[in-house]
Amino acid sequence: MANPTQLFKRNSTWKKHVLRSLSTDVIVYGRITTTETRAKELRKHVERLITKAKTNTLASRRLAAAFLRDVKTKDGKSALSHLFENVGPKYKDRNGGYTRIIKLPARLGDNSKMAILELV
Repeated sequence: MANPTQLFKRNSTWKKHVLRSLSTDVIVYGRITTTETRAKELRKHVERLITKAKTNTLASRRLAAAFLRDVKTKDGKSALSHLFENVGPKYKDRNGGYTRIIKLPARLGDNSKMAILELV
């Protein structure tokens, strides 16, 4: 089994792109299945995005737009508008803990620990 700290030992550009893509997927779909190490790292970024979405200001929109990818939801809205119109108001009265990690059995191919990261 690979050392969990080796996950992001590639270059920082690769790490940033992976986190941006996975964060956008969590916002759009509500849950993703990934490795446990990625889920733990990703949780920080998703929770920061949701905290920014709770205050719907121009500055918070720009900060979120700089991080999220331009992906469309099932409704045809962008991920950014979905974050600020649906996800942010949903957690208006909550002070954190917007995501949960559910552990799954190890993946068969390489025995990596798997997990589901979902919005609460």
